[in-house]
Amino acid sequence: MPEIWFPNLGIEIDHLSRVAFTIFGYDVYWYGILIGTGVFLGILLALNEAKRTGQDPDIYLDFSLYALVFSIIGARLYYVLFSWEYYSQNLGEIFATREGGLAIYGGVIGGVITAWAYCKIKKLNFWQLADTAAPSLILGQVLGRWGNFFNREAFGGFTDNLFAMRYQLSQVRWGDVSDETLRQLQVIDGVEYIQVHPTFLYESLWNLVVFILLIYMSRNKKFHGQIAGLYFLGYGLGRVWIEGLRTDQLTLGGVAVSQMLSGILIVAATLFLIWKGKQIRLSHAPGGAGGSSIEEENNDE
Repeated sequence: MPEIWFPNLGIEIDHLSRVAFTIFGYDVYWYGILIGTGVFLGILLALNEAKRTGQDPDIYLDFSLYALVFSIIGARLYYVLFSWEYYSQNLGEIFATREGGLAIYGGVIGGVITAWAYCKIKKLNFWQLADTAAPSLILGQVLGRWGNFFNREAFGGFTDNLFAMRYQLSQVRWGDVSDETLRQLQVIDGVEYIQVHPTFLYESLWNLVVFILLIYMSRNKKFHGQIAGLYFLGYGLGRVWIEGLRTDQLTLGGVAVSQMLSGILIVAATLFLIWKGKQIRLSHAPGGAGGSSIEEENNDE
């Protein structure tokens, strides 16, 4: 029987290992490979964007080294913090990240803090750096979500829609499976399956759309911060509804933390984009003295 099954699409995967290969007795997981590939492609994209916009690519190569370290730390801290009930009883697993347990929002927070500090030290325009990095970040998220697929995690409750996905129950963590899903448990030729929303797929496809939008807008942006603002708005809009489908949510007081944070980002990004857009319109109005254009911001650096 297949380990993974998309019955309504007619796709069956007989075997899909979490481990890509073993070297010197050390298992190398697909999860890590996909995240690493996303980081690599993201850096290449940022370097290309820096060249296109007349910035020094070495700045982004240097920044990426710091951002990578602190984003991973942030992603793990976020996950552990909101799963503390488990990790407080299993302290030895706090640093066991090879099989998952990295929260994207924690990585984003770590990266933003690193970018702010880096720009302060190097006296760079934070919003210009954020605009350059945003498409790279969402590209990494497009690929990184497939690590969840290999790990049999980040899925939703029961569904029978077109993209419905079946996992063998024995290959997923029981804590990630909702009671509703278990009531819909399917036994096929003696094998127990859960049938769920492939939320990793929804988010990966949504992020791909956001990525395409950011690439297009990067060629037509009106002010520094516009691309970063669109990233937070676009990603937040997707995550706020996709998170509601998931059954492995990190919660605080019974509220899904990532869903709440997504809502905050949507509001904040919308207000920021409206405010900056209004400044630009005022600055270009006859006798206006509001905001500043990209050219004026660059001249001020």
